[in-house]
Amino acid sequence: MANAQVQRMSQLMAKTLRDDPADAEVLSHKLLVRAGYVRRTAAGVWSWLPLGKKVLANVERVVREEMDAIGAQEVLLPALLPREPYDATGRWDEYGQELFRLKDRKGGDYLLGPTHEEIFTLLVKDQCTSYKDLPVILYQIQNKYRDEARPRAGILRGREFLMKDSYSFDLADEGLAESYALHRQAYQRIFARLGLDYRICAATAGAMGGSKSEEFLAPAEAGEDTFADCPNCDFAANTEAISYALQPVDGSAVPALEEIPTPDTPTIETLAASLGVQASDTLKNLLVKVDGEIVAVGVPGDREVDLGKVEAHFAPATVEMVTEADFAGRPDLVRGYVGPQGLGEKVTYIADPRVAPGTAWITGANKEHTHARNVVAGRDFEVDEYVDVVVVQEGDPCPRCGTGLKLDRAIEIGHIFQLGRKYADALKLDVLGQNGKPVRVTMGSYGIGVSRAVAALAEQTADEQGLCWPKEIAPADVHVVAAGKALQTELALDVAGKLAAAGVRVLVDDRAGVSPGVKFTDAELIGVPQILVAGRRSAEGVLELKDRKTGEREELSVEDALARLTA
Repeated sequence: MANAQVQRMSQLMAKTLRDDPADAEVLSHKLLVRAGYVRRTAAGVWSWLPLGKKVLANVERVVREEMDAIGAQEVLLPALLPREPYDATGRWDEYGQELFRLKDRKGGDYLLGPTHEEIFTLLVKDQCTSYKDLPVILYQIQNKYRDEARPRAGILRGREFLMKDSYSFDLADEGLAESYALHRQAYQRIFARLGLDYRICAATAGAMGGSKSEEFLAPAEAGEDTFADCPNCDFAANTEAISYALQPVDGSAVPALEEIPTPDTPTIETLAASLGVQASDTLKNLLVKVDGEIVAVGVPGDREVDLGKVEAHFAPATVEMVTEADFAGRPDLVRGYVGPQGLGEKVTYIADPRVAPGTAWITGANKEHTHARNVVAGRDFEVDEYVDVVVVQEGDPCPRCGTGLKLDRAIEIGHIFQLGRKYADALKLDVLGQNGKPVRVTMGSYGIGVSRAVAALAEQTADEQGLCWPKEIAPADVHVVAAGKALQTELALDVAGKLAAAGVRVLVDDRAGVSPGVKFTDAELIGVPQILVAGRRSAEGVLELKDRKTGEREELSVEDALARLTA
């Protein structure tokens, strides 16, 4: 086994902090800064210090090993990219304000790459001309850039972040399915090796496009995604991707529509209280503007509209809430009393599947202080399109088995897509087939948030004392602490040297003038898996070994400690 390096804390550029950063909101942000792993350079932009860089490099190593194992080839493409390919796919405009755009000295348009589908497509178009050149999987580990409106949570939501993105190129859909399965299995091995607790969840494709899409989510309180997990079957999905089948009912026995006076009841709450009904008996109609055109969104009154789902449905169109000025220009739309009946062709009406044909509702009558009851979907109004647009709630039925769903927060650490031919069509990626005719290539796209994985691990494994890294990605295998006296420091350095000679990665706290209490606190905060202390029994050749995760301690002779840690 090759010699490893001994990192001496007396020479390490890392200052630990006793207090949390003032702007820190989540655990990983607090601890990674306090333990000397990262420092803020600008809003959403972070510098990685030596300890942090070691952890980041270990995550990269695991990712590389597993990507190489499925036959993927690593490349490195530029982060500074020309505008033209993104114009061809429409994403120069679709990305909106999240895209970092810039001009060179000659006025040419460029961007900082948020993701690289277009550039990989062009690379393969240049290099692969025959069916004999495919299939191929290419990947890179590189910084990405997105101009987050509100960068937060430390390295979890930054404007610059490290990502592994890979792309598969196949001749047929069957090949794409195989490449997708290879990545899915590789991701399972990667996250298992990293020590992450994760779920594979059905997801929406969003701006990426394509058909099948799954996310790898790491449950954590700091997560920005909400996912649903069925306790009875293996169903799991990002709440944005949950959909329900339309289930029409027989509404033939419902009496005729009747308008009723309902003064001063512009909200669901006031309406339900006034009529003595449940909010679920009412129909809520939210008005939005889609590229300037008014659209009504209908959901049961006891549910909230998930604007993210609405935006995803209409993407890349811009979705905005209607304003007072919009109502002033449309006297047919009565604020607080809008109903789907009578809207006709003037307003597009989309509804959640719960507003199924035959269901009856109490809803606005499109008149001031007036509502209507016995308003039946399919009889009194038509739905232009059914879209799952409600916020999923705890206890909603599992779409697969009907059991009440459990909801949890999670951090997205990976995402895989079957892109199909979206980018190949836009950039005309063809190869010559066996019959001498051009074949349009089909693609997959697969991402892992390398820097996000570091934050996710910090969130999942930290305790009250600090970070607690799994061995695979820790900055060292053993943290040797010299309690302070010359004899203790001499023993600590000697043991550290012998461990390193055996291939063990060692961080040794040899700092002079630092109290034992501070050293022990820092060791807990930094989070190396094993802590070896040269303390009060150093003169007897006895060390204390502590497991950082379990807290278990035992006294060992130097020889036994070396044998244990080099086994």
